[in-house]
Formats: sequence, structure tokens, C-alpha cells
Amino acid sequence: MRRYGPAVLLALVGAAVLRVSLFSDLYLRYVQVGLRPYLVVSGVVLVLLAVVVAVLVRTEGEQEDSEKPEDPESSEDPEDLYSHLGHTHGPAGPRVAWFLTLPALALLLFPPPALGSYSAEREADRRAARGVGTFPALPPGNPLDLALGDFGSRAVYDRGRSLKGRTVRLTGFVTRDADGTWYVTRLLVSCCAADATTAKAEVRGSGAPPVDTWVTVTGTWRPEGELGSDAAWPPVLDATSVRRVRQPDNPYEKR
Repeated sequence: MRRYGPAVLLALVGAAVLRVSLFSDLYLRYVQVGLRPYLVVSGVVLVLLAVVVAVLVRTEGEQEDSEKPEDPESSEDPEDLYSHLGHTHGPAGPRVAWFLTLPALALLLFPPPALGSYSAEREADRRAARGVGTFPALPPGNPLDLALGDFGSRAVYDRGRSLKGRTVRLTGFVTRDADGTWYVTRLLVSCCAADATTAKAEVRGSGAPPVDTWVTVTGTWRPEGELGSDAAWPPVLDATSVRRVRQPDNPYEKR
């Protein structure tokens, strides 16, 4: 069985990748939507490689069996021979490689959740240095659905104050400071969850739902601090309503 180890490992990893990318939308917890085709192709290639490796191993084993002389005195198992010589591995590779099946099985059976408040709270305020400027006009209508990243950029850097007097609707998960201040928060990614940064808005005028609860907050922006200054971050939203919602299929915003 050990000689089939590489094939089993390839099949498990390939099946896990296809499980989250081809047969569900779970891949959105880890990467951007545009990477789905690459994940599907990678999963298919890994499964095909597993089949090829298994066929080659079986063929090689059958050839060895057909060429083996009928000598009853030389019946020692090849794996026992490796053990006698002080080796801890055989033709199938080191036994420790089997531990690689654990993360593959975890992804296949228990896909990790999307990043949440734990990641958001432990990220320093790494905001790209931007100059204050004028942003494009917002579409008409109230309330206006905005991405949290767009809301934060306009609140902190928009000289035209395009948010002033507008009712906006923001969707994200709840994070909270030790002093009880709470935020509607979203993680922004360029490629995958590994490069995630945080966008958030402080919510005032409403009690805080439990941490990591997904909510849609409707309200108006309250200007604070000089444009582009630390005092303007995070932006403040005076809430008129807070509604619990289901986590979206894609929990991240594109940065």
C-alpha cells in the first residue's frame, strides 16, 4: 500500500481543490473570484497525475513480480530489508510524507472559514499613503449601497466631501474594541486571503451585535478630523438601522 502513497496524496489534494472550487463557492473564502478557473484546472491536473502515478506503480510492481525468481529462501519483504539496513523509508518515499494527507483531508472535509474579527483586530492600520483629492460623483438615490473600502477612502481622502448629506448602507461583520466601540468591518484582498487588509467604519447610535455577526448598517457619515489625518480614521457612521444578514458568498472586497 505504501508504494501508492504519492498517488493517494495527489488524489486527496486534487479532490480538495475541486471540492472548494468546482463543486462549491468555498474558494471565495481564500481567493478572488477570477482565480476559480486556475483552481479547477489545478485540481483536475492533480487527480490525473494521481491516476498516472497509480498506473505506473502498479505496472512496475507487476513487472517486478514476474521477474522475481522462485527462491523460497529469499522471501524477505523489501520493506523489512530497508528497515534492516537502517532506512526509514522505501521506494514510496519517507513515511513522514503521509502527514501531508492531514491538511488535504481537512480542506476536503472541513474547509476553514473565511477570515474574521481575529484577523482584522491583529492587523495594524496599514493604509496605503494617498494624497487628498476629488473622487468621482456618487450615483443618485438614498440609501446608497457602498463598499466599505470605498466609504473609508471617500471619508478620509475626498476633498469634495461626496458623502456629505448622503444616506449609505454598508455590509460587513462586527468587530469591537475593549472599550465597547464597535465597527462594521470588511477585509479587502488583492489576490487571496493572505494579503488581506482591513476596511471598517465606527458605528454610533446603535448597540453592538455579537462579534463576527454579519450586519447591514444604514446611516449617515459624520465628518471627523482633517482630511488625510489619523483623526479621520476610522470614519464614523451615525446609524439609523442595523440589520443582521447572512454572510455573503464572497466575504471579501477587492482592494
